[in-house]
Amino acid sequence: MNIPNSITTFRIILIPVFLTVFYLPYSWAPALATFIFGFAAITDWFDGYLARKLNQQSSLGAFIDPLADKLMVISALLIIISKHPDNNWLLFSTLVIISREILISSLREW
Repeated sequence: MNIPNSITTFRIILIPVFLTVFYLPYSWAPALATFIFGFAAITDWFDGYLARKLNQQSSLGAFIDPLADKLMVISALLIIISKHPDNNWLLFSTLVIISREILISSLREW
């Protein structure tokens, strides 16, 4: 386990933290969840930079980095839908985005 893969693993661990914080019964909870999402995005850039800079690219990293990204984005989309369940355009958009992510991932693996 190298440094970039550790950062990516940490990003995966942030997903349940992000979800839990979002649903806390406090007015500041969505803002903190947004901060956590932004922090995860920064660590995504940082782990890629370190992997290239330290020459620590690995097949594990090539697999878990996009997985972490997709899990975080899908989690965010689903909690937005849960807060606005009657918004059909939002639901349709979310379904299109999630379907695209699955399709592209499948094509890359194939």
